Amino acid sequence: MKRDNIIIGSRGSKLALIYAEKVKNELSRVFSGKIEIKKIITTGDENQKDRLSSLGGKGLFSSNIEKELKEGKIDLAVHALKDMPSFETSGLKTNCFLKRNSPNEILISKNKKFIDLEKGSIVGTSSFRREYQLKNIRSDLNYKLIRGNVDTRIRKLEDNEYDAIILSKAGIESLNLQEKITEEFTVEKLIPCAGQGIIAIQCNENDVDISNLLEEINDNDTRIVANTEREVLKILEGDCDTAIGVFAKLDNENIELSTELFSVDGEERYFIKETVLKENHLSLAKKIGDDLKNKSKGSYKR
Repeated sequence: MKRDNIIIGSRGSKLALIYAEKVKNELSRVFSGKIEIKKIITTGDENQKDRLSSLGGKGLFSSNIEKELKEGKIDLAVHALKDMPSFETSGLKTNCFLKRNSPNEILISKNKKFIDLEKGSIVGTSSFRREYQLKNIRSDLNYKLIRGNVDTRIRKLEDNEYDAIILSKAGIESLNLQEKITEEFTVEKLIPCAGQGIIAIQCNENDVDISNLLEEINDNDTRIVANTEREVLKILEGDCDTAIGVFAKLDNENIELSTELFSVDGEERYFIKETVLKENHLSLAKKIGDDLKNKSKGSYKR
C-alpha cells in the first residue's frame, strides 16, 4: 500500500469517537502506518432540539463528513449505519461493516419496567417507529420527542423532564452504561430500524488501496444483513421519518427478514416476515419492499 498514514473522519460525539476508535483498532491489525481520527462537526450535532426531518433528514449526520471524504481531507469515514441515508452519495461507497453490536432497544426509567409505568407517563424517543411500536403495547402513555447525545438524554430523565426514555442497546453498551438499563426489548417485540447496531465504513469508490484494506476488516455476515436491510429502505424510499422496522438475521445458510411499516398516523401496521437462502438476500429485500409499498399504498409517506 502506498500510504503511510490514514485519516478517519468521524462525528465528534463521545459515542461516535468510540466507534471510530473501534475501526482504528481493527485497521491497526492490517495497516502498520499511522492512523489518526479527525473530528468533524455535523449539522445534526449542531442542532439537538428539533426533529431531524425538519432540518433535512438523516444526511445531517453524514453530509459534512462525506464532503471532506470527497475532497480528500480524510481517507475514510465512520458512521452509525442507522444514521445514514439509504441511497449512497455519488462517488462514495459504504460496503464495509464491523461485526454487528446488539440491535435491541432498551428502556431507561426510574426502576419501572415499561408495563409498570403509570398512566400518562412521558416517554422520550426521537423515532416515530419506536413511538408507534410502543403505542401498540401501551396507548395510555405520552410519547415526546427527545434529542441530544446519550448523556444529555439520561440527564433529561434524571431532571424529571421524562419518566422513561428509549435508546439502542448498542450505544449504551459502547458507553459502558449498562447499569442504567431498566429493561431490554427483544427484536421480536420491537423490530429495530435498518442498520441498528452496525458500524459502517465509507470510502471513495475509486480508492482501490483503501477498499482493499477495508475488505480485510469487513465482517461478511454483517455486510449481508446490512445490505438486506438497506435495500428495503431503498425500495420504499424511506427517510428518518419513515416509521419502519427492518431486521435481518442469518441462520446457517438462511436469512430471515422481519419488517414492520406504519402509516403516517401510526394507525395502520403492515408486517411481513420471510425466510430464504442467504444467497437470495437482496431479491428477498426487494420483494418485501415492493410488498410493503403495495400493501400500504403510500400511507407511510409524510
